[in-house]
This record gives sequence, C-alpha cells and structure tokens, in this order.
Amino acid sequence: MTNNTYASAGVDISAGQKAVDLMKEAIRATYTPQVLSDTGNFGGLFAVDALKNLVSPILVASTDGVGTKTMVASKMNQWGTIGQDLVNHCVNDILVQGAIPLFFLDYVASSKLHPEQIAMIVNGCAVACLGVGCALLGGETAEMPGVYRDGEVDLAGTIVGVVDKPRLLDGSRIREGDVVLALASTGLHTNGYSLARKVLAELDWTVPQAELGGQSIGEALLAVHRPYLREIQTLWAGNVDVRGLAHITGGGIVDNFPRIFPDGISAIINRGSWYELPIFGRIQRVGNIPDDEMFHVFNMGLGMLVVIPPDQQEKAQALLPELTRVGDMVAGGGEVSIR
Repeated sequence: MTNNTYASAGVDISAGQKAVDLMKEAIRATYTPQVLSDTGNFGGLFAVDALKNLVSPILVASTDGVGTKTMVASKMNQWGTIGQDLVNHCVNDILVQGAIPLFFLDYVASSKLHPEQIAMIVNGCAVACLGVGCALLGGETAEMPGVYRDGEVDLAGTIVGVVDKPRLLDGSRIREGDVVLALASTGLHTNGYSLARKVLAELDWTVPQAELGGQSIGEALLAVHRPYLREIQTLWAGNVDVRGLAHITGGGIVDNFPRIFPDGISAIINRGSWYELPIFGRIQRVGNIPDDEMFHVFNMGLGMLVVIPPDQQEKAQALLPELTRVGDMVAGGGEVSIR
C-alpha cells in the first residue's frame, strides 16, 4: 500500500515545531515594548504610537539575503553567524537613508529541516537584532524537498525602520569638495562568495594562515558582516553634517557609491589610503583577478562610506577615530575613479 503521509513526501512537521521551540527564547529576548504579539502568532504586531512624536515619519523597508555564504557555513559546519550577517546587512541598507530599525522578519528554508541547525541560524538573527535594538518580530521556516538540494539552506530577511523626513538621506546635498571617509569592513560581508568559493575551492579552509593573521580561510570567509548603526548615530549625536552614506555590497564601490551621487558629481577614491584585508589579496592572487573586477565584486575593506563637508572631517574623526579619509567628491558624470 502506498504511504501518502506528509512525512513520506519529505516534510517533517514535528521538526519545524522543534526548531521553533529551540529559538523561541532568543526571539523573545529581542522584543521591544512596541511588540504586542508572541512567537507563533499568525502575524507580528508592532505598535507605532511613538512615531507620532516625529515631524513626518517615513517607513523604510528592505529585503535581502546572504547569498552563497550559506555554502561556506555548510562547508565549515558553522551556522551561528550567518543570521547575524543577514540582519546587519539589512540594518546597513536602511541606515544609508537615515533610518533606524524597528523590526525584522526572517525566512529560512532547506530541503530537510534540522531543528538545531535552523535554531542556530535564527538565534544568530536574534543576537544581531539585540545589538541594534531591533525586534525579531516573526519569520518563516520552510522545508521544501525538490526545491532545494540536499544540504542546502536559503536565508533571507526583511527589515522595517523609520526616519523622520527632515533627516532623510538621499545624497542630494553632496557637493564638489566634500570628503569621503570610510568605516572598515570585517571581510567579504555578504557579497562575492560565488567567486571566492570558486577561486579558493582547492585550498584547505581549516588551517590557520599567517597571511590571514592566524585565521583559516574558512574563518576569514565567515567573518560577521558588521553593522554601522552605532557609529553613524555617534556622528549624528555629535552634529556632524552627514550628507551621504553608501553601504558597499554587491557591485563593490564602483556600483554602490554612485547610487547616492547628485547630478554633476563624481568621486575619486585613493587606493592605499585604507587597510585592505588580506583575504582580498589571497583571492586576487589565487584567482589571478584584475583590479577592476575585484573592486566591482568585493568591498575591498570598505564597509560604509560617509560623505561630509571638509570642515567637518576633524570633528568626525575625533568622534570616531577609526574613520579614514579615502577620497573626495569632484565634478563629473557620476562615476567612481579608483587611483
């Protein structure tokens, strides 16, 4: 007799519930006073009463994923950090428009649910949400045999934040003569992994490398995507005139920075003015990748670019000594020149 149960079709409902039970307390730990729902509700409830204190509140939303960094996590069998990568990436994406996060929703899917693995991923989301004061309001855990190959995990998420209209950042105030400061990345963040995995595939990812400061290749590739919310808030609190922010993700400096340029403005970025993490040099040498492609695929050590007037540089660097001047805004047609 044919077995037509759901389990025989490859879906284990009990595994999904076990995963939820394992992550429940971590999720609840992220709840802010605005959260009015609990885990397991059909929809997350978030009170927006506090927004009435803003002049003109604007909700800012973004959805993203971590790409094939999940395959690095699989190869290293380390699942505790890619959830952090996801949240921090999304936080940075709305930050460039001046928004602070309110709540986050995650989506984790695989061909077969392993509750402990899924819980580690979502607990990572919770860790990152706690770090930025963002509620992990809800999510979806899906088991989809036939859609995903065995052993694969897909991870994506949506963030919703708010900015008061007078503080909205869109790059329109950037002017010729403004300076470009940078906050460093911690590694590849969440982009360029398909190329990195291809180039480094034949190397041992577990052995500490002197060139990588004692890290293994796997550790360097799994370095957590850094959030920049607290640093930018420090600049705002210090009344630094932040005219533009650019999160350097897929497309590198070449594609991401021009997204905030007003008409008639370009940028010159001076290579050698910042520290390029050694993992990028290793990828470039092993893969024999030209400079142009490296800067088009990877962040090359620049995680967030900050554009301010030149007379604000000293104050900004006093507030955040790690800020490095890496370039200048010049007249032009909207391109980035790396020299």
